[in-house]
Amino acid sequence: MNDELKNKSGKVKVMYVRSDDDSDKRTANPRTGKGGGRSGPSRTEGGRRPARDNRDGKSRDDKPRGDRFRDRDNASRDSQPRENSPWRTISRAPGEEAAEKPDHGGISGKSFVDPEVIRRQRAEETRVYGENACQALFQSRPDCIVRAWFIQSVTPRFKEALRWMAANRKAYHVVDEAELAKASGTEHHGGVCFLIKKRNGTSVQQWVSEAAEDDCVLALEDVGNPHNLGAIMRSCAHFGVKGVVVQDAAVLESGAAIRTAEGGAEHVQPITGDSFIDALAQFRKAGYAIVTTSSHEGTPVFKATLPKKMVLVLGQERDGLSDAALDAADLRVAISGTGNVESLNVSVATGVLLAEWWRQNKA
Repeated sequence: MNDELKNKSGKVKVMYVRSDDDSDKRTANPRTGKGGGRSGPSRTEGGRRPARDNRDGKSRDDKPRGDRFRDRDNASRDSQPRENSPWRTISRAPGEEAAEKPDHGGISGKSFVDPEVIRRQRAEETRVYGENACQALFQSRPDCIVRAWFIQSVTPRFKEALRWMAANRKAYHVVDEAELAKASGTEHHGGVCFLIKKRNGTSVQQWVSEAAEDDCVLALEDVGNPHNLGAIMRSCAHFGVKGVVVQDAAVLESGAAIRTAEGGAEHVQPITGDSFIDALAQFRKAGYAIVTTSSHEGTPVFKATLPKKMVLVLGQERDGLSDAALDAADLRVAISGTGNVESLNVSVATGVLLAEWWRQNKA
């Protein structure tokens, strides 16, 4: 006999294989007297094994434990009205909206927020980036900061800002270059980005009520390039010009403009009115001289006497000032040069004119 059929004692292993087909034909074990066929239908005929008795004499179902629990749970769920069940499924046609707006009560963090509220918030916020710009903004108006992003290398230089934001529960994130580029919308972020609330423009009436006797205000008609606006604000901060008349205060709050200003934007306040020409008229009524610029005609700026209290008006490079703005002038000045180019960049021209006003009235 093959050794594989022997156990360690050398005795032959006897194996019994039960077949469902002939389960009713089994005979009793001649050695033990146990076994034999079972009464009732076989499994192949759909029969079921009778219940066995526990040690305490009670009968129980011999189904597997998991099956018994599943049957009990199913019976419990079936006994409840379906309309009251928390597990019911509601079908909705594609594109069909719910009759009521979902409200999670704030428990899951997914409370309903009106899209109109989100749109308005985004219109009131802007992203500012650049190390010098953000440092100056934090020193000037920290309360406008909503959120901040930093790369690790700049955090030592923003220790004060980080402590302030932690104390005032302002969210900030230390991220890598890719994440910061995504948050700021540019690769020229300088390692830091603030999400801030935009400033509102000051009215002409409020400005003139608080102005000094030697006050120069800059008025920009249709100048919208953020890099030009940033360079202009930087020149304004350098020469002590604190007010800039614009048709929309938001143009001075763009990230590119504030970054180019290198902190100068925090020393400049936007001034707005019902219209650009009306704002000039209000300044004239308050005792300001209106000074316009032209590349073709006007008194050479280095020969002109610039008033202590004036509004210096500049327009976009392509079309210059409108006829209405030119007609409002009390004095026209020009920056003379070689004539090799038609005119200077508006930001460069602003720097030249403000430097001359500073020389005549402040130096």
